[in-house]
Amino acid sequence: MPVISYREAVRHALAEELQRDENVVVMGEEVGQFNGAYKVTEGLLAKFGARRVVDTPISEAGFIGLGIGASMLGIRPVMELMFWSFYSVAFDQILNNAANVRYMSGGQIHCPIVVRGPANGGTNVGATHSLTPENVLANHPGVKVVVPATAYDAKGLLKSAIRDNDPVFFLENTMLYGEKGEVPAEEYLVPLGQADVKRKGTDLTIVTYGRSVLHSLAAAAILEEQHEISAEVVDLRTIRPLDIDAVLTSVARTHRVLIVEEQKPFASVGSQLAYMIQKEAFDELDAPIHRLATIDAPAIYSPPVEVEQIPNPQRVLKAALEALQ
Repeated sequence: MPVISYREAVRHALAEELQRDENVVVMGEEVGQFNGAYKVTEGLLAKFGARRVVDTPISEAGFIGLGIGASMLGIRPVMELMFWSFYSVAFDQILNNAANVRYMSGGQIHCPIVVRGPANGGTNVGATHSLTPENVLANHPGVKVVVPATAYDAKGLLKSAIRDNDPVFFLENTMLYGEKGEVPAEEYLVPLGQADVKRKGTDLTIVTYGRSVLHSLAAAAILEEQHEISAEVVDLRTIRPLDIDAVLTSVARTHRVLIVEEQKPFASVGSQLAYMIQKEAFDELDAPIHRLATIDAPAIYSPPVEVEQIPNPQRVLKAALEALQ
């Protein structure tokens, strides 16, 4: 199986869907002539032309609104945000209009738009460029929220997202773009709303998603090697719809839970997960649910301090050992 980077996997998904369906278009700032701010769209303009790969003005409200209108008329736009931190500029467009149009029209109008781009800290670009808004996005009925951790999942989930008839918000991570993994050469899809157990275990369930999956796997390996503790790592992959059944199945096997996320802890995805686990699996728990999130402060400019602010393998390891006490 070919080994490619996360960046290449996203690019392959875009190219395959552009080739498969003439209604698919890619739009965003610098996606065409500059080959993408992160080179995800490299080569797509040359292959598919300026009608299918469209450079837009620096106006998220403008081009996201354009994409939403086009999607209502049968186009399947894939919109790139240079940073998901800028979603708030188009908040009304994506979370008031796109999220509600199918319901408000009684099912007559679909909005098959994908909004994608990086949402993460760890790159020392400051508080206004380091938001992780998956909790805010997932709070709105009518949308789907996807946060892939691996190249395999990034490609398969993006292809499913492009074919979905609802708005899909696809959150990537600049720190993952260079990570490599096995990706099939033949076409495949990863269903939305289906979690994946990245590592089997018996002593502790670590529920996580995005780049925190890699940190959790690294911590799980240390737990096994140095402490003879078997940790199971459940990658949610999709925040909404949420595969709570996969989480509860794992909890019934291990009886202890650690939730790891690169979000601020207040009113986060982890908050919702903790509530759902205790409500549905209280009798399975042998200890309180533990959580590890980004330290509750704006993203810190200092590189060595920001590394400690967001989850890392050592922070996950420490939290896991506390959950096992």
